[in-house]
Amino acid sequence: MAGNSFGQAFRITTAGESHGPGNVVIIDGVPSGIPLSVDDLKVDLDRRKPGQSKIVTQRKEDDAPEILSGVFEGRTTGTSLAILIRNQDQRSKDYSDIKDLYRPGHADFSFDAKYGFRDYRGGGRASARETTVRVAAGVVAKKLIAEAFGGRVVGYVTQVGNVRAEIPDPAQITLEQVETLPNGEPNIVRCPDPEAASRMVALIDECRKAGDSIGGAAEVVATGVPPGLGEPVFDKIKADLAKALFSLPAVLGVEYGVGFGCVTMRGSEHNDLFTTQQGANDQRTICTKTNRHGGILGGITTGMPIVVRAAVKPTSSLPIPQETVDRTGAPAVIATRGRHDPCLLPRFVPVAEAMVAIVLADHWLRWQGQQQGRIPVVPQPQEP
Repeated sequence: MAGNSFGQAFRITTAGESHGPGNVVIIDGVPSGIPLSVDDLKVDLDRRKPGQSKIVTQRKEDDAPEILSGVFEGRTTGTSLAILIRNQDQRSKDYSDIKDLYRPGHADFSFDAKYGFRDYRGGGRASARETTVRVAAGVVAKKLIAEAFGGRVVGYVTQVGNVRAEIPDPAQITLEQVETLPNGEPNIVRCPDPEAASRMVALIDECRKAGDSIGGAAEVVATGVPPGLGEPVFDKIKADLAKALFSLPAVLGVEYGVGFGCVTMRGSEHNDLFTTQQGANDQRTICTKTNRHGGILGGITTGMPIVVRAAVKPTSSLPIPQETVDRTGAPAVIATRGRHDPCLLPRFVPVAEAMVAIVLADHWLRWQGQQQGRIPVVPQPQEP
């Protein structure tokens, strides 16, 4: 199976299935000297893990990471970093009676069409269990960009079903607002608009009780990103961000900046006008008055916040009966047992953050290599 690696200078390779022994990621390109511990990895893994509230799957997994290589005395060594997360609570028997049936919305048929053989337990390689190790890699990427340029990546839920959040300034959203409600209780849906969050939870719970599921959208914002990351043609940073997010299970749409909102706008409405602002050491820095371009122009970062959104479909595994066919094409009825999220969005947020951070780390390292080899431009004397 090809396509298990992502990135160039900061490159991750993952392996594992939902009902196998575990999942592993190997990260190449991590600079030496970055502080890293299991406790660091656990912060975001705990945000992703199942069983954390009533509106997510009740599968019980500790998601305890094991650092196999690349760290010595609490710091990265610069060699390949390997992280393993074991599966502990698989219930493969839940899938034995549907092993020859194609689950609607799943990759069962397409896997058979491609390989002629598949692991029918859960989603196999296409399962969201694989994203555990992406989150672990994302922690490393977040540390790298924080040390390199003060970069910060924060994601949150903006919509569940027809419930939309009001987010006046995405760049001002903090992790605390995403994780905790104003009253101090956990923000189990990870929406920083408390009123919308309450309605989202109610809608998800309604779908759960009906044996159904609901989709939604999440937004990820990266701040502190310097201008100059990305390439102008095939490796545009917007293209790599889109690939990163589309590589996640259940993502059906990706946009940045105003996204599809541009289709009704005139150029005079869409253009972000350039200006300057006071920077460090009283230096003026170039910026734009607005950020409809989402921090990217010509595939290269501008220094404004990067704002991307992903549309996430409703969970495909449902306990209610649905029509399908078996491997011979004979009609059948299927009801998927097992433990599944009635809405994927609350646990999707840290995964989306991880992929955005990985892209930024990759392009930062690539840019540094380009900068080292760049020939300084020497002003030529003007003829009198």
